[in-house]
Amino acid sequence: MSVAFDTLKFVERLEAGGFTHVQAKAAAEAFADATGQELATKRDLKEVEASLQSDMAAVKADIAAVRAELKETERALEAKIENVETRLQAKIETSAAGLKVDILRWLIVTQIGLAGFIFAAMKFVK
Repeated sequence: MSVAFDTLKFVERLEAGGFTHVQAKAAAEAFADATGQELATKRDLKEVEASLQSDMAAVKADIAAVRAELKETERALEAKIENVETRLQAKIETSAAGLKVDILRWLIVTQIGLAGFIFAAMKFVK
């Protein structure tokens, strides 16, 4: 909705303020051109405000939906991370057990070899 600009009233006010008729007419025409002859009314502003409020409600609903989706994604990622941690811990424990067996095996072989060396050295010395 728009309100037409009353150029005659504008010219009369300018003339009452000391403008010449030519100056007042030029100012009125310039103002009319600059404003496009349309001014917003209080009703226009209230309609825009109501529209913005309904748009804002929709935006808030969208934000709430995105937050809920992010929470669900976060929960899913936490579950996946926990699963990976569990599998990794199991692999680490299996590897550690295998290393312990290897170390024990090498220790026994080394001890047997050392005992054999000592036995041979004793035979050689006697």
